[in-house]
Amino acid sequence: MALDRSEALNSLGFPKPPSETRVVVAMSGGVDSSVVAAELAREGYDVVGVTLQLYDHGAALAKKGACCAGIDIHDARRVAEDMGFPHYVLDYENIFRDAVIDEFADSYLSGATPVPCIRCNERVKFKDLLATAKDLDADCMATGHYIQRKMGEAGPELHMAADASRDQSYFLFSTTPEQLAFLRFPLGHLESKDETRALAASHGLGVADKPDSQDICFVPNGDYASVIEKLRPGAAEPGDIVHADGRVLGAHKGVIHYTIGQRRGLGIGGLEEPLYVVKLDVENRRVIVGPKDMLSTRKVPVREVNWLGDAPFSSQEEWALSVKVRSTRPPTEAIARPLSETEAEIELLSPEEGVSPGQACVFYETGGTRVLGGGWIWRGA
Repeated sequence: MALDRSEALNSLGFPKPPSETRVVVAMSGGVDSSVVAAELAREGYDVVGVTLQLYDHGAALAKKGACCAGIDIHDARRVAEDMGFPHYVLDYENIFRDAVIDEFADSYLSGATPVPCIRCNERVKFKDLLATAKDLDADCMATGHYIQRKMGEAGPELHMAADASRDQSYFLFSTTPEQLAFLRFPLGHLESKDETRALAASHGLGVADKPDSQDICFVPNGDYASVIEKLRPGAAEPGDIVHADGRVLGAHKGVIHYTIGQRRGLGIGGLEEPLYVVKLDVENRRVIVGPKDMLSTRKVPVREVNWLGDAPFSSQEEWALSVKVRSTRPPTEAIARPLSETEAEIELLSPEEGVSPGQACVFYETGGTRVLGGGWIWRGA
């Protein structure tokens, strides 16, 4: 009787024993990637753990609540020692600065609201680290991201995590089909973070109760402005806070202290109507404020589109799909009209507030879990 091919595949999708399958695990030192590495080692895979040092190690040692800091490198190494697989720390400081931090600073200075975690996945983890994994003769690279990789009729597909509260698909929209073929996400099917911590405890991992990282790794306490001032001295030039009707309402200490949709901390109290930041005029150092209805947007221009659908993006005049314009918002129905393979206009069927240049617009299958790619919002509508 012929053996069904699916029965011959190991849990990572390869037709050979786990012991003959090498997998590089990207280890941040947190509980998620530690569990991935420990589980794969327990299953008998040839595991190699790799941790990236992304920024100044001395500063990292004193920083809590962010990934890839000094203590996290120590935690990742300890997991590898306990589970008996090799572990390497790679100095990616220069790569990270060039590919992520510099663009973050310049983007912020231009009035955009960047998402550096997406760029880090796109340009560092899933590019340089993935290439390193291939150099190590790995069959695949596994991460602790909460997202699912499923096999479809046309090949691997990207799907939202089973646990919607942990889903990280917004931050992984730029994963290419070629990268997806090499990547594995062993935690994406879990129903809750409690399951992950229970697995960590079952392996006796010291990180089982380690708190989740909250901040962008190089932005302590979410204080973007102080980081920008350090990276670009003199960037915080004062200017006017101006109503959309032209009235000057006050002064500010630098456009970098404001984001689209912001209401608190404007320093212009005593007005009858609540006002929000509706535009940042960087060239004239003006923060434009107006009523909430000015934040509503229906048309969203995107570029650098990464398309994960089965047919070419520009093969149709329009695509009916759902989109997220911010990571914290649920998908909303939209129509994508390709202008080329990498540019499009997105029409939101219901207007969204606070859509900002620099954010990602991520595409999803309407009514389903599949991630169809996305693009970068690059100017006001």
